[in-house]
Amino acid sequence: MTEKTETVPGWLAPEELESMRGRMPILYIDAVPVRVDETGVVTRVGLLLRIDPDGAVSRALVSGRVLHHERVRDALLRHLEKDLGHTALPQVPASPQPFTIAEYFPTPGVTPYHDPRQHAVSLAYIVPVAGDCRPRQDALDFVWFTPEEAASPLVQQEMTGGQGVLLKQALAQVGRLP
Repeated sequence: MTEKTETVPGWLAPEELESMRGRMPILYIDAVPVRVDETGVVTRVGLLLRIDPDGAVSRALVSGRVLHHERVRDALLRHLEKDLGHTALPQVPASPQPFTIAEYFPTPGVTPYHDPRQHAVSLAYIVPVAGDCRPRQDALDFVWFTPEEAASPLVQQEMTGGQGVLLKQALAQVGRLP
């Protein structure tokens, strides 16, 4: 009789993930949660407060891996719910199109995006959120900023790995970069 190993489809064991990260790019999503007014103008940008693996506190976008056999829209919804809670009510469009593609490299300076663990390709989205956001998982807090506050040097210096650059690109995409 063969012993059955239980696995969650799409997940790699930590040692398998580490091995893959060293050999090929991994697909991610980055999501910029926004509040919009009745005319569709972005009025607020939401950022997470997290503790980095090195113990530093930083502001961050919603971000995470796309699993094997997972649609991008499902990955967006999964990560938004995981980080912002079940009542966030993200409004992912019927045909989600990224506003840009961010390529994170383990070597600093190749692009504005840096991830010391891996080469990652991230599809970046601006996602209106209509509900109540309560940080979950490893997020300490979630704060809504005006576009001006989000683009300010104070908030930008709290973001790591190039996510501040990505946030400014999102604000430019929606015409709200001060």
